[in-house]
Amino acid sequence: MQNKIASLGALLFVLLLGSFTSNAGDTDNKLSWPIEIESEGGFVTTLYQPQLESFEANILEGRMAVTIKPKDKEIIFGAVWFKARMSTDLDNRTVLLEKMDIIKTHFPDMMDEEKISKFSKLLSAEMESWNLEMSLDRILASLNEVENLKQLSDEINNDPPAIYFRTKPAVLVMIDGDPILKKDENSGLEYVVNTPFFIVKDTKKGTYYINGGPFWYTSKEILSGWEETKRPPSTVKKFADKYTEGKEADSVAQSYTEAPELIVETKAAELIQVDGEIDYKPIDSTTLLYISNTESDIIMDINSQNHYLLLAGRWYYSKSLKDGDWKFSEPDDLPAEFKKIPKNSEMTSVRSGIPGTPEAQTALLEQSIPQTATIDRKTATFEVSYDGNPKFEKIEGTEVSNAVNADKTVLLIKNKYYGVEDAVWFISDKATGPWEVCVVRPDEVDQIPPESSVYNVKYTYIYESTPEVVYVGYLPGYTYSYVYGGVVVYGTGYYYRPWYGAYYYPRPVTWGYGVHYSPYGGWGFSVGISFGWIGWGFHPYRGAYWGPRGYYGGYRHGYNRGYRHGYNRGYSQGARAGYAAGSRNSNRNVYNNRSNGVKQTGNVRNARASNNMNNKTRASGKSNNMYADKKGNVYQRDQKGNYQNKSNRQQPSSSQQLRQSQNKATTGTKQQRSQGSSNMSSQQKQNLNRSYQSRSTGTQNYNRSSSSGYGGASRSSMGGSRGGGGGARRR
Repeated sequence: MQNKIASLGALLFVLLLGSFTSNAGDTDNKLSWPIEIESEGGFVTTLYQPQLESFEANILEGRMAVTIKPKDKEIIFGAVWFKARMSTDLDNRTVLLEKMDIIKTHFPDMMDEEKISKFSKLLSAEMESWNLEMSLDRILASLNEVENLKQLSDEINNDPPAIYFRTKPAVLVMIDGDPILKKDENSGLEYVVNTPFFIVKDTKKGTYYINGGPFWYTSKEILSGWEETKRPPSTVKKFADKYTEGKEADSVAQSYTEAPELIVETKAAELIQVDGEIDYKPIDSTTLLYISNTESDIIMDINSQNHYLLLAGRWYYSKSLKDGDWKFSEPDDLPAEFKKIPKNSEMTSVRSGIPGTPEAQTALLEQSIPQTATIDRKTATFEVSYDGNPKFEKIEGTEVSNAVNADKTVLLIKNKYYGVEDAVWFISDKATGPWEVCVVRPDEVDQIPPESSVYNVKYTYIYESTPEVVYVGYLPGYTYSYVYGGVVVYGTGYYYRPWYGAYYYPRPVTWGYGVHYSPYGGWGFSVGISFGWIGWGFHPYRGAYWGPRGYYGGYRHGYNRGYRHGYNRGYSQGARAGYAAGSRNSNRNVYNNRSNGVKQTGNVRNARASNNMNNKTRASGKSNNMYADKKGNVYQRDQKGNYQNKSNRQQPSSSQQLRQSQNKATTGTKQQRSQGSSNMSSQQKQNLNRSYQSRSTGTQNYNRSSSSGYGGASRSSMGGSRGGGGGARRR
């Protein structure tokens, strides 16, 4: 028996090690459960999908049901508890559990406590070489089992922006506050600095001009009175040509026979556009209607006659659809019919904005998952530019001061300066450096309120460090995704005053760019007509526009190409697979923006430890129906929802009794193991059912996302939901 226990312990270690680091098999094998490993000695070990118990920072804890089938012997059932550091690849929606450590084991068929102790120590000593890759979709679903999971809530601003509703082509031209004009010395023209749109002023005539695609507009007033002109002044045209040379033309804008209406705004605003007369269509299984001929998400509740509009994750309602007649709806105050919207409906995408739906819950869980990275302390650098001498202002209600004239986030806390770039912290004794990688995030950062433009750095973290590297991560809040009222919303809703001196430094914005959410792609943007209106390379100078993964980056890569004259609505029609590359920018890993210092981030497959073991790892053909309860007993769930206890909990405690028991007929043992759910407490069954539901949901989400074009790199490149802000539904 002693040799059996020792060899079994070594065998289990070898088999598990091989399963986590083996290069055999394809990606699906590594993301499917259960995992089966066959050794040269004929032993077969099966690992069932982990059940999570705790999630704090980047550390996951959980347990796994395990079966070991020695050749010509009876199956041994047991459970293994583990603790692991989580390395995430949100682009490819995979998670690598690294530096795994065994907390405890429970194998009822192994009753010798001394041998079990040695076995556990053997596993613990080798766990750092385990690397378990899992689907993010399965991890998210499993988080439902974690008790007291922390989800940050925010006191954000939900006041409605100025909402413009149009049934004819229109373009919303956003200016970041009062227009700031700067003179171009070569042409003598003045251009508006604080906008991504082309707006110039002919100072000799006192006339403003806007260019978009093939259309030119002119007005004596910058905020109103815009009319099309066929002949802009040659100086203005040459100035525009200089900064559009080599840029892609807007084929959508070229398709218009008439110039769209221009709406120029300096405050929070959104444009909602319908293609002609409103076309209402019913939503199956509800008393709701939706407007089918628009990119925007607009639902009419027949009972109240209110129209509900989803913007940046927030709902606003109006009876008239008129400008200025919109009010904010608390998520819990939505009509009850909203929760009845079918999953295969044309309006299924709005379900993530309805509290209590599985889609909303998944979105909330996504907010708990950090994107992680390993930063090289020797090579990571930080450079900041100030417009003049560094100027710091105290953030109200905190012990933190913020550099208001810097192109990056710089904080002053207790006579130390902290810089944050691409979710990496740096520290210096001086505002101008030299800078080194920071290893401890100051606690005072948690005091920063959403009214501050640097609020997002509250969602960046330093987990641990060594003399060589620092392990860091950020939650979606760093890229302006927050939780409110049981749903995920974009932006804080507050207006942040930009800096303008000799240079213009923009600040984060919430409104004006048609932000929509996709459960698998995150936030995406659309602004109607894009190239030629915005993102075409204007601004003779400009800094990092709108922070991490913000609209400056989006403009560079192009947004939604706008008005498509067709409405292939909803996930059920495959619309979520058809977005242009530009709208995907919001989902990119910000650590990939760094040119130095990042040793590891994303693509967790490249981070796997290699090995030369001959064990064969494969996806098992067995059902993923084994569960370990919190005591380590293993249960098998049948198709009727009953659980059979597969652990022999009542075996003798001594090795001698164990040998005697094994020499007896196995009838009693099998009968004992076949005892069903009737011997379980209601709490036990409830917990196992919860594990079953989480596992089923995770598998469904993984299969659905993969089959819809989200698997691997194609899934990561997706942007937000269907768009908005001035276009029809994309094909």
